Amino acid sequence: MHRLRELADRTPASRERYVDLLRALAITAVVLGHWLLSVVTYDTHGRLTGHSALESLSWAYPITWVAQVMPIFFVVGGYANAASLQAHRRQGENATDWLLGRTGRLVGPTTALLVTLAGVGLVANLAGVRWLGLSPGLVRFGVWVASIPLWFLTAYLLVVLLAPMMYRLHRRFGVRVVVVLVVLVALGDVARLLGSESMAAGNFVFGWLVIHQVGFFWRDGQLPDTPRVWIPLLVGGFGALALLTLVGPYPVSMIDVTGQYPHNASPPTLALLAAATMQLGLVLMLRRPAERWLHRPNPWLAVVAVNSVVLTIFLWHMSAVVFLVGVLDAAHVLPTPAVATASWWLWRLPWLVMLSASLALLVAIFGRLETRPRPRPTERPRGLPDGVARAVSRPAPRLVLAGSGYLAVMLGLLANNLAPNTDPYLFGMPAGGLLCYLLGAGTLRLLRSIPNRTTTGVRENADPGQA
Repeated sequence: MHRLRELADRTPASRERYVDLLRALAITAVVLGHWLLSVVTYDTHGRLTGHSALESLSWAYPITWVAQVMPIFFVVGGYANAASLQAHRRQGENATDWLLGRTGRLVGPTTALLVTLAGVGLVANLAGVRWLGLSPGLVRFGVWVASIPLWFLTAYLLVVLLAPMMYRLHRRFGVRVVVVLVVLVALGDVARLLGSESMAAGNFVFGWLVIHQVGFFWRDGQLPDTPRVWIPLLVGGFGALALLTLVGPYPVSMIDVTGQYPHNASPPTLALLAAATMQLGLVLMLRRPAERWLHRPNPWLAVVAVNSVVLTIFLWHMSAVVFLVGVLDAAHVLPTPAVATASWWLWRLPWLVMLSASLALLVAIFGRLETRPRPRPTERPRGLPDGVARAVSRPAPRLVLAGSGYLAVMLGLLANNLAPNTDPYLFGMPAGGLLCYLLGAGTLRLLRSIPNRTTTGVRENADPGQA
C-alpha cells in the first residue's frame, strides 16, 4: 500500500488520469460481464459444460451497446501507445526497442498463465483422468475456458505490433487512415453477408485498428471534450447503431451470441464501430467531472491500485471460474439453476463474491510478475557469449529477432485459441503452439536484457531536458 500511495503521489500534473480510469473500468466490466453471463451446468451424461446466459436474455441485447467495452480498451490502448511512442522517440529509441519495451509487461504475465495452465493440464491428464475420473476432453475444455482472455490479448498484440507504422500514417494522413480502414471493414462485412467468411478475416485487424487509431487523435488533442464534439459522436453513433441493428442486417447484441450472424465482435463489424463511436461520445461527455474526481487522493489511489495489476486481473479472471467450479463440483455442491429463474438471479450474488475471492488469491500469487521492476539491460547477460551479445545489440539482427519472437508469440496464442475446445491434448493445449510461444517469449526476453548499441549512445548524449 505504501508503494501504491507513493506512485499515486508522484503522478505528474500533466497525466491524463481519465485514461487510467477508463482502462480500469473497461477491464473490470469485462471481468464482471464474463462472470455474470457464465452458465455452468451438466449435460445429459452428467458432464460439466457451459455457455453464455446471453443466449436466453434477449431483452439484454441493447445493454451490450454500452456493456461491450472492448472498444474503450482499444481507444485507451491507442492513447497510451501514442504517448509511449512520443516519449521513446524523444529519447532517440527506434520502433524495435519500443516494441520490446511494450512486450515487457504484456508477455511476462501471459507466459505465467500459459505455463501454469499447461502444467495443470498435464497433471490433470496424467493423474486426474485416473484418480478423479476426469476425461481429456474435459481437461481441454477447462484450459480453453481459462484461456478465453487470450483471444482479445492476441488482437491487442497485433495492434501493438502495427502501432509504430499506424502512428506514422496518422501523423501524415490523419483522418484519411480511419476512412480507409472503415471502408475495408465495410467490404469485409459485405463479404460475410454474402457468405464468404474467409474474405472478412481482415476485419480482425482492420476493425480493431480503426478503434485504436482513434486513441491517436485523443492523444494529439484532436478530440476535445466540448459539446460540439461529443454530441455528434454520441447521437450519430447511437443513430447509426440503431439503423444497422434494428433495421439493417446486424444482430442487436454487440457481444457474440451463438446462433446469431454475423457476430459483431469477432471480427468487428460496422455495427461495433458505430457502438464505439457512441461510447466515445459518452466518454468525452464525462471527462471533465471524472478528471475533477480523480484529483482526489482516494479515488486516484484506487485507480493506481487496479492498474498496477490490471493485466493479471484480466488474464486470470476465467481461471477463477474454472477453479471455483472445480471446487464446488468436487464437493458436490455446485448449483445449476436454469437461466433467468429467480434462483439463478439469487445465485449471482454468492457466485460473484466467491469468484472475487478466487481471483484475489490468484492476483496475490501472480500479480507480482506485473508489479516488479523490470531488470535493466546489461552488455552481456550471464551465460551469453560476448560475440552473441554484440551481434544481438546491432539494429539489423535485433529487428529480425524481435519480429520473429513477436510472431512466434502470436502464433502460439493463436494455436491455442483456434484449436477445438474439447479435443484431448496432453497439456490441455496444443504442444506445438505452447513451444512456439515459449520460444518467442524467450527470444523477446533475451533481447530486452541486451541494450541496443545505437540507441544507448543516443540516449547518453540526449538533451537532459528532453530525456
